Amino acid sequence: MASFSSLHIGVSALNVSQAALNVTSHNLANVDTKGFVRQQTVITDFQYIKWGESHLSSMQRGLGANFAEVKQVRDTFLDQAYRQEIGRQAFYEAQYATINEIEGLFGELEGVQFQNTIKELWEALQELTREPDNIVARASFIQTAVSFVERADRIYSQMNDYQINLNTKILDQVNRINEIGNEIRELNIKIRHYESSGVEKANDLRDNRNLLLDELSEMVGITYKENAAGVVTVNVEGVPFVTEDTVYRMDTVPVNDNTQMLKPIWVAHGYVDVYNLDTPPSSMKNTDIGSLKGLLTARGHKQANYTDIPVRDRYETEKQYQDAVNVYNNVVNPSIMMTVQAQFDQLIHGIVTMINDTLCPNKEITLADDSKIWVLDEENAPVGMDTHKIMGEALFSRKSTPRYTDYQDVQIINAEGDIETISVRIYIEEDPTDNYTLYTLGEIEVNPNILQNNSYLPLSKNDGTGAYDIEMAQRLLANWKKPFATLSPNSLTLNNINEYYIAFISEIANRGEQMHTISLNQMSMVDSIDNKRTEVTGVSSDEELTNLIKFQHSFNAAARYINVVSEMLEHIIMRL
Repeated sequence: MASFSSLHIGVSALNVSQAALNVTSHNLANVDTKGFVRQQTVITDFQYIKWGESHLSSMQRGLGANFAEVKQVRDTFLDQAYRQEIGRQAFYEAQYATINEIEGLFGELEGVQFQNTIKELWEALQELTREPDNIVARASFIQTAVSFVERADRIYSQMNDYQINLNTKILDQVNRINEIGNEIRELNIKIRHYESSGVEKANDLRDNRNLLLDELSEMVGITYKENAAGVVTVNVEGVPFVTEDTVYRMDTVPVNDNTQMLKPIWVAHGYVDVYNLDTPPSSMKNTDIGSLKGLLTARGHKQANYTDIPVRDRYETEKQYQDAVNVYNNVVNPSIMMTVQAQFDQLIHGIVTMINDTLCPNKEITLADDSKIWVLDEENAPVGMDTHKIMGEALFSRKSTPRYTDYQDVQIINAEGDIETISVRIYIEEDPTDNYTLYTLGEIEVNPNILQNNSYLPLSKNDGTGAYDIEMAQRLLANWKKPFATLSPNSLTLNNINEYYIAFISEIANRGEQMHTISLNQMSMVDSIDNKRTEVTGVSSDEELTNLIKFQHSFNAAARYINVVSEMLEHIIMRL
């Protein structure tokens, strides 16, 4: 019995040393494998034989060593911190990438600034006011206006195209999220099956699963929990995603019937939206996590125009205006694309309507039924140089809606209090609910009549003399310099055209710098956490080589021990 136990002690030492060598060599083989976590052998006592008891000792004899398990060296706290912070980093990197794209469209860093296009229009306008009756100056001004509209349309179209193209990134991320969910579920099944005996741990499979959780946390905000069977369940944005036996897939659908933009939804949970984008993202509430949400936030839910920026004059009551401001701050302003689209369109709208309203002034009249309408102010409107002395030909026109109706008879109450019928051209006002009535990018063009005949440009006096209207020309220059809009409802500074563009580009740059700074800070934090995590989980080749030597000596010592026991037994047997 004693000889048997002695041999068992030696054999157990051999087995434990061999297993430890295998684990060490496995660590060394995967020293550069992404996601691999260092493994350690846990060695315990096997069993004890109790011979009796005394006041000095328990009188036990050990039966050797036992190989308890191969455990992974992980810190779950660092894992959770890493996955949250890398998700926040990805959110702001998506925002910064969008701003970089927008800055490139305006060419401010590439020598083709849109500011030059505005400057050229201003210079052409100055030349025109010096010689309003000069056909060459008129032609130059009109062609500059054509270039202005074309460049503005091209930038706006490129922004819209980029906005739509973000759908591709969103769709790719949703598909990858679903793939990760399926892979985690398959690994859960394998791990549960492998560890069901309670003997070994599926450490390599766990490494793959943790690597998938790292990738998933970069795209969406996640929480997860591992049960006693080794199965990990995952929630995405607070909603079950991977359960013990099911993966609840995401899908994408159009935001509404009038747009190509996609949004992610949970099909199995009743087609509800994955994200509530009605409130701005917040670090305090941990709602600024994940590149998918970063893309959705940066893109917005529609192509915005100047009507998305609330202006007090457009609303009947203060409450309606404040409600519109809240919508802007909660929905439009967080979206980089929608903010830039709306602010840029407001600039173009301001220039276009300023020139049009100067060349074709309107006046408000009260009808006999007390309703009010805007009509062409024929008393103060300049006329063209053509033989018919045409008035009401604005430089910029809407593609689908004329500026004025044909002459119509309307009834008004004259100064004597009598009802009088007059013939007027009614101004077709802009309707925010009908895009075709707006002086918005995509709907603006240079008046085809003026392009065909430059003399139609109304810059002559409306007195039958045919002389150019110097006051009108000076009014154009003065109106250009007048403040016309704030950048947003949160700003109190009224800007003229040049000031507006400078403030507009500065805000884009400042916002980009802010996003870049946040993303760099997040990157630094993520790297710091990952370095700490690597200190725990990473494989040190020097340390593993030391362990290799240690366990090799242990193996050799166990072999020698068995040889000694064998020689002792042989000696005893030979003496019998």
